[in-house]
Amino acid sequence: MSKFDEVVAKAAEQLKKVGVTADEALLRAVAKSQGPSIYLKDASLVSCGDNAELKRVEDNFIVKKLGVTNADEIKKAIGNNCSKFKDIRQKMRVAFYYVLVKDLKKESVFK
Repeated sequence: MSKFDEVVAKAAEQLKKVGVTADEALLRAVAKSQGPSIYLKDASLVSCGDNAELKRVEDNFIVKKLGVTNADEIKKAIGNNCSKFKDIRQKMRVAFYYVLVKDLKKESVFK
């Protein structure tokens, strides 16, 4: 199994823990969009307790990648995600972003 496949499998496991059944093709596309950062310990994780980190998620992924600019919609999506992942200490960026894509109905960005 390649490192990429390992990351995707771990993200799918984490998604199951929060009650989400992943579409593997979409999960792989979201993972691929993150580039080599998915292999770096710090860069591969999201911290809901770090406002600067959440701002980066908003600016670099939600606005730039997904094209969502409605501030209320963005805050709601991030808040829902942080609630969904609250029991997971190390939130994988791939899994976190996958749920954002689904919540914001932006799957078409990855097709």
